[in-house]
Amino acid sequence: MTQTDSPGGTGVDGFSFFASALPLLALYGYGFAAKIIDRHRPSISALMNEQRINWVTHATRRETPLDAILSGNIMSSVSFFASTTALLILALFTVIGQLPQLSPALSSITFGALYSDADFQIHNIAMLILFVSAFLSFTLSLRQFNHFCILLGASDPASPAPPDTIGTIARINAIAARNFNAGIRAYYFAIPMVAWFISSWASIAVTFITVALLFYREYFSYARWLVARITPH
Repeated sequence: MTQTDSPGGTGVDGFSFFASALPLLALYGYGFAAKIIDRHRPSISALMNEQRINWVTHATRRETPLDAILSGNIMSSVSFFASTTALLILALFTVIGQLPQLSPALSSITFGALYSDADFQIHNIAMLILFVSAFLSFTLSLRQFNHFCILLGASDPASPAPPDTIGTIARINAIAARNFNAGIRAYYFAIPMVAWFISSWASIAVTFITVALLFYREYFSYARWLVARITPH
């Protein structure tokens, strides 16, 4: 077999295609399901929104650099993930272009039926979609946190901000945080994407484990319990 020969043939295997698409489906499905579950049991992210209102309320009344420092730290974290994701996207483009040379090496870590070049191409495209989605979420989050900083900086500590203004500024912060969480969630589902190279079954199993882990952390973790104790809901 030469370097450019496909280890597992040239066709697309339906099961491997399903295993490639499942993490993407789980990513978007979890985001949709979380909105429904939050109506009955608020997640830790939803509970933190109350604290965002408290933050903005106090921030509009004080003349200290504290809020600028906090906002700067948050935006630095978002910027870091956006930059890292851009590098990963470029790396995936490189891998797609070199896949005929890389597929024999990738097949050496695969258990069970070998993947074809078409399977590898489809899977790398699925990973590309995953990280492009994460990049868009991070950049949108960064833009919205920037709006939050402008609105917060525009408030005058000398005159109390009306409740509607406070609610609007806090809501912008919450939307930015939601998009940041969506980007982070994509990184979680990159784990089953990597597990796919071991086997399709590994990708499916790790996808369900990832969903369970996210569900636990958002709705049943100790951190969520602590926040729920101090947040009215």
